[in-house]
Amino acid sequence: MKRGVALLAAVGLLAGCGGGESSGGSSGTSGTLTVFAAASLADVFTELGEELEETNPGLDVRYTFAGSSALATQLVQGAPADVFAAANEAQMAVVTGEGLAEQPDVFAANVLQIAVPAGNPAGVTGLRDLAREELAIALCAPEVPCGEAAEQVLAAAGVTAAPDTLEQDVRAVATKVRLGEVDAGLVYASDVAGAGGDVEGIPVPEAEEVVNEYPVCVLDGAPNPDAARAFVDLLLSERGRRALADAGFREP
Repeated sequence: MKRGVALLAAVGLLAGCGGGESSGGSSGTSGTLTVFAAASLADVFTELGEELEETNPGLDVRYTFAGSSALATQLVQGAPADVFAAANEAQMAVVTGEGLAEQPDVFAANVLQIAVPAGNPAGVTGLRDLAREELAIALCAPEVPCGEAAEQVLAAAGVTAAPDTLEQDVRAVATKVRLGEVDAGLVYASDVAGAGGDVEGIPVPEAEEVVNEYPVCVLDGAPNPDAARAFVDLLLSERGRRALADAGFREP
């Protein structure tokens, strides 16, 4: 009889431990989540990351925002990260081609616009103005997605631009425009939207033929795969789609 009571007590104790683990797991993800993302995603990803931290108090989301080509190179060279979001599929293919991730999800799209400082002091009206030698022009370097897209858009328009600076990510171009350091630049529509009244956007018809699609993946070697999946799930959710649309991105 005593042995039976002891056995029941032990079973009850084990059940209690199991219940505690389940309760702890349901409280959410924790630890550090490292996100590598294209510079154009900085605002919207930071917003979504803050929301994820609010619902998961033990979670600390950290970001590296830069040109997608630079991020892909860092990952291939062994940089630790949980999530990678690129500004085009070619740079994601660099990562997946090395076996660092499986099939990514495309979550947004973007097109280029001409960005000019508020008031458009140089009177820029279209792509042909980017060839004017007297103007200061900023473009992305050709190895990053915004630069690759710019080359294609300019070629479609038959324009040979005369850039004064080639930047390593689109945010650097947008910043130069916003500060009035250049008369015009080619940036994504989302960067124009994010700059508020400090920058004006001029739509480019040829850009509609060069749409950048943004893929995201949980990296196979993610140090925090649960948090990585939670972030990607939020990004792909209805809430994520609304945040992207508010930030000037298109649906893919």
